[in-house]
Amino acid sequence: MSIGVVGLGYVGLPLVVAFAQAGEEVVAVDVDAHKVESITRGESYVEDVPSELLETVLAKIHATTDYGPLAQAEAIIVCVPTPLNSNREPDLGPLEASAQALAQVVRAGQLVVLESTTYPGTTRELLVPALEASGSLTVGENLSVAFSPERVDPGRTDFTLRNTPKVVGGLTTSCTARAAELYSRVCDQIQPVSTPEAAELTKLLENIFRSVNIALVNELAMVAERMGIDIWEVVDAAATKPYGFMRFEPGPGMGGHCLPVDPFYLTWRAREFQMSTEFIELAGKINQQMPHYCVARIELALNDLAKPIRGSKIALLGVAYKGGIGDIRESPALRIIEVLERRGAELVYHDPFVPVLRGPGLRSTPLPEALEGADAVVLVTAHPGVDHDQIAREAALFVDLRGVTRGVDGAPNLVRL
Repeated sequence: MSIGVVGLGYVGLPLVVAFAQAGEEVVAVDVDAHKVESITRGESYVEDVPSELLETVLAKIHATTDYGPLAQAEAIIVCVPTPLNSNREPDLGPLEASAQALAQVVRAGQLVVLESTTYPGTTRELLVPALEASGSLTVGENLSVAFSPERVDPGRTDFTLRNTPKVVGGLTTSCTARAAELYSRVCDQIQPVSTPEAAELTKLLENIFRSVNIALVNELAMVAERMGIDIWEVVDAAATKPYGFMRFEPGPGMGGHCLPVDPFYLTWRAREFQMSTEFIELAGKINQQMPHYCVARIELALNDLAKPIRGSKIALLGVAYKGGIGDIRESPALRIIEVLERRGAELVYHDPFVPVLRGPGLRSTPLPEALEGADAVVLVTAHPGVDHDQIAREAALFVDLRGVTRGVDGAPNLVRL
């Protein structure tokens, strides 16, 4: 076995398949036996990896819950979750458990690369001591360690693992060189940096940049609404400038595996250096408030029709965190549903990518049935294949939180964020 991958989620499984496609034998490890069994059957649970593709490389993959076979791997890539706890502080429990398990099997001559998004210093201060605990291994001498941030954007086909530049930062120059060689087998361009900390901060900067700019345009959307200005017209006009401006659009809030989580890894770490990252924290605060602001817009729109939220049938279009995929992690739709239910609304939703919402106990309803008798139709996530303009023209009230109905003019029942 030449390559080991620990953590078989949306980052790990595509890596497993990519290395297998490149001709490598891959040990795929996860503590979730259901994932291991699914891979063994050739059934993918990750949208970016079709089962048909997984089946073509299945002979190259050894999926297991056992860390033991990793001892035979040339390199081991760690892609375990790094979520936030209930206090919105880093939860490194999965990474710590994985590092301790790896310490029992790692051997001289191997390369270990961490891909899990985390704060600067994690690789050096958490992973390395765990791997060196036995006393027989020393990073930079008989063991190589590096950090390489994942840059996965679920559902995207124009930029993939192959053509997205891969950032790598090792504990030593030789560690960086080994990591660069490893990823060159599945990535066209490698971008080395001087340290793991630089690589760790690179990932956080990428996502904080987006978080801050989304917060800015969301705040402007609230200001524009008070002033009676169409924020979408403003964004469209500003985007005509060929330099010095990058388009960001307002919406019901941030979702997904990165933007709502990653900035808080840096704000937490910065406090250890007596720094307060107020700009980043303010952006997080604004984005977290957006679902509540959207509910207020729905409430006011219903009020203009002499209807309360309580008892009104509200049909939500889309509950995934972005269009074209079924990922509901941190989706603002979940918070919108929670608040609307608390206020007594009768809710239905339609999402062709999300058949069931187990938390709220709802199932996706076919469009005609979902729209029938709805007091308000709320576009939360714009999926392809749905004629939102037509629905907006026919609905008693259509609240567009994504700005996709800008081509619909003169509809008194249409409210945009």
